Amino acid sequence: MKKILINFAHPAKSNSRINNTLLKAIEGLDNVTINDLYAHYPDFIIDVEREQHLCAINDIIIFQHPFYWYSNPSIMNEWMELVLKHGWAYGSEQNALKGKHWMQAISTGVDNKSYQKKGSVGYTINEFLTPFKATANLCQMINLPPFMVMGANDGLSHEDINDYAQNYRRVLIALKDETIDLKKILGLTFMNDILSLLKK
Repeated sequence: MKKILINFAHPAKSNSRINNTLLKAIEGLDNVTINDLYAHYPDFIIDVEREQHLCAINDIIIFQHPFYWYSNPSIMNEWMELVLKHGWAYGSEQNALKGKHWMQAISTGVDNKSYQKKGSVGYTINEFLTPFKATANLCQMINLPPFMVMGANDGLSHEDINDYAQNYRRVLIALKDETIDLKKILGLTFMNDILSLLKK
């Protein structure tokens, strides 16, 4: 059984119906640790030793966050800059994260049609995620497709969000219980696409 660490970052968590619903759906799952970065570090003073320990004892590291300016909230940048140190996360001396899995769970304001070459944004989600993929590669981690909740500003209903939350839970359970062949999903666009392969 795999252990999952969720590094959650949302500076306005109380106002996020999507992320609050996602977190509630996975609360209490065995072998899943939710690490709320803004709650732990309101002053942005990251406890690097604590964070490295959490990474070391987990097999899958998920970064859950809203898509802020086509990237992540600032505390996540701070986390990466301080925690993923040369000589610990990468480099010739030590590769503490080698072989672990990297994944993102992202909520966006507009839908997937906007994140296309001919859409209003002009670029795909996976193009925006290139720096994250490169970071995972540098740390010799295995990059999994992102789990996406798209169209927050387009009137997602309460039922829609609950469906996403339950699907997120299903994905995490499948990952931790190893009921998915991870090699078969690496070429998928989004982690959501594996849902048809999971048992109801």
